[in-house]
Amino acid sequence: MMNALLKSLVAILLAVSVLACDSGAPAVNVNIGAAAPAFRAPQLTAGELEFPAAMAGRPLVIRFWADWCKYCEAEMQAIEVVYQRHREKGLNVVAINAGQDRATAAAFVKKIGVTYPVLLDEPSAIAKRYGVVGLPTTFFVDAGGIVRGKIVGEADAATFEREAVALLK
Repeated sequence: MMNALLKSLVAILLAVSVLACDSGAPAVNVNIGAAAPAFRAPQLTAGELEFPAAMAGRPLVIRFWADWCKYCEAEMQAIEVVYQRHREKGLNVVAINAGQDRATAAAFVKKIGVTYPVLLDEPSAIAKRYGVVGLPTTFFVDAGGIVRGKIVGEADAATFEREAVALLK
């Protein structure tokens, strides 16, 4: 029990340290009503994804995660259900792995079976640009690039559904 607690504490401290590292981009706190910062990141599969260009004026759910996050597995699977339900209506989802290498991210994604794009942010530069201080963090961005919702920490499937549907109105 104590060993597991110690491992969790070390993982959290490491993540906070990684997210706090200077990436050259100014740290901000992106909140509801703010413009979502632009970014370009490598995709887990191949190529790169650029926001907002790749979204073509469609709403986007941006999920920051890591494999050590105890809520991320179930929540990313819940987001997958929302994505499948609403993608034909124009909803986009990207999951941005913060602070981990490609192999670690790939193993986790294979395990949980999500189909939406997964991006790699190994230096946590995008996470810092968004003001992410803990994982998971999820942003709900409207078609105009404005943040309309933000969840820091654990949330249930109904919350993801409600926030995503609001973007489609």
